[in-house]
Amino acid sequence: MKISILALLTAFIFTNTLIGQFMEESITLTTEKGAIEGTLLIPESSGKIPVVLIIAGSGPTDRDGNSPMFSNNSLKMLAEGLHEDGIASLRFDKRGIGESRSAGLVEEKLRFENYIEDVIDWISLLKKDKRFSDLIVLGHSEGSLIGMIACERSKATKFISLAGAGFPAGEIIMNQLNAEQPESLIKQVSPIIKSLENGETVEDVPQILFSLFRPSVQPYMISWFRYDPAQEISKLDCPILIIQGTTDIQVKVKDADMLAGASKNPEKIIIYGMNHILKSAKLDKMENIATYNNPDLPLNEKLIPEITAFIKSEN
Repeated sequence: MKISILALLTAFIFTNTLIGQFMEESITLTTEKGAIEGTLLIPESSGKIPVVLIIAGSGPTDRDGNSPMFSNNSLKMLAEGLHEDGIASLRFDKRGIGESRSAGLVEEKLRFENYIEDVIDWISLLKKDKRFSDLIVLGHSEGSLIGMIACERSKATKFISLAGAGFPAGEIIMNQLNAEQPESLIKQVSPIIKSLENGETVEDVPQILFSLFRPSVQPYMISWFRYDPAQEISKLDCPILIIQGTTDIQVKVKDADMLAGASKNPEKIIIYGMNHILKSAKLDKMENIATYNNPDLPLNEKLIPEITAFIKSEN
């Protein structure tokens, strides 16, 4: 994969801002396709400390874990929780999202590899920062797949999959539709997904499926569908932590089992009562989704201690 030399060499920390008890450093990663904005949160320390690169999940999710539809501050809380345990973090708005909007690509040109390349560039940048010792890549949801691929190609110290899928995207979409849609619709979806999995676009998409499989998004889906999380995580030689909540209505415990079964000596943690946005929630769908729009609800109390213990362990 071609990595942008400009992105590897050019980054500017342009402001320090005191937010409550946290000193945030805003940082810009300049790539050939535009500027990507991030936030460094670094605890005071007399020596080098570990740093966690936090990768957001799918859709228009920003560095704090929020989107136009939901505001829950999950990734912001994650960074702050690590800070309290003496661990630095960098989180960023994906290209095209939030303050990284100018780096967005038109839908027809966007590929899954663009996100992987961005993470590789961030890793390269952090490795050059003399304030940090170990570099841990943490991917949430779809960010787990992005993170594990980038981690393998750039040799990060450790990898954490947080609510990450264990199956290919095409299979996940089919399973979700099978659970929610009539058989007549599934019969139309199946050949489309099979074509995309084979790297072939589909010209005639039924109107009822157009929003999901519109021609402009098909190249991205093809690039996404080719990656199998279980195969990708099996390539990692670094220590791996896999965390999954039992009340996650988007990703299941079986996904964590799949990832763990494919990994080399992983640590798997199942957190009872934690949902997809890392908050405590019941399985009831309406109550669960209500937490997605509650920025004041804290993270599940077991999450940060488990991550901290893994980061500070000698494995």
